[in-house]
Amino acid sequence: MSDVLRAMGRPVHVGPSGAGQLCKLANQTIVAVTIAAVAEATLLAEKGGADPAALRAALKGGFADSVILQQHGERMSEGNFVPGGPSKFQVKDLDNTLAEAQSLGLQLPAAQAVRDRFAYFIDEMGGGDLDHAGLYLELKKRNNLT
Repeated sequence: MSDVLRAMGRPVHVGPSGAGQLCKLANQTIVAVTIAAVAEATLLAEKGGADPAALRAALKGGFADSVILQQHGERMSEGNFVPGGPSKFQVKDLDNTLAEAQSLGLQLPAAQAVRDRFAYFIDEMGGGDLDHAGLYLELKKRNNLT
C-alpha cells in the first residue's frame, strides 16, 4: 500500500483511524495562526517605516522564515487578496479544530482568537471570498488604518 501512496506524495503513518484528519486540522491551525502573526509583523514593520519586501528578505533563512511569510506577506504588502485559500474555508477549518479540541477537553486560545478575527473579517467586512492573507485587512481596520 505504501508504494501506491508514494506515487501520490509522501505517505506518513500518523496514528490510528482519524489521526490523518487531526493532522489536517493541525496544519490549518498552524497556517491560520501564522498568517495572523505575519499580518501583525508586516503592519508593525510598515508603520515603523520598514519596507515589507526588505523585511521578508532580512528574515529569509532564519527561524521566522516560512512559505507563509514569503508568499502571504508579499500578498499583504501588495494588497493582493485574490483567493488561493478563501477565508471562509479557513474559518470552517478553525471551527472544526476548535470542536475537536473541545471534544478532547482542550482549550486552544490562539486558534480561538484567530478564528474570531477571521469570523469578523468574513461576517462584518465581507472578506469570505478573499484570500486568507486578507486577515491583514482586518488588522488594518482594527487599527483604524483603512
